Amino acid sequence: MAAVCDICAKKPSFGNNRPWSRKITKRRFDPNIQRVRATVNGTPKRLNVCTGCLKAGKVTR
Repeated sequence: MAAVCDICAKKPSFGNNRPWSRKITKRRFDPNIQRVRATVNGTPKRLNVCTGCLKAGKVTR
C-alpha cells in the first residue's frame, strides 16, 4: 500500500536508527495509513487516509 494520505498528503519521513552501539543506519517513519471506504461527491470510494484525518473528521465514511 502507498504510504501517502489522500487527504493531507502526509508521506514518510526519514531518519537514522541509533542503537546502543552507535552504528547508524537509515530508517523510514511511515504514517499510520488506513484503507477506508469514504463518500466522495456522493459516491463511495476507497481512499488511503491517515489516522489523523480520520480522527479529525476530514473523511465521511
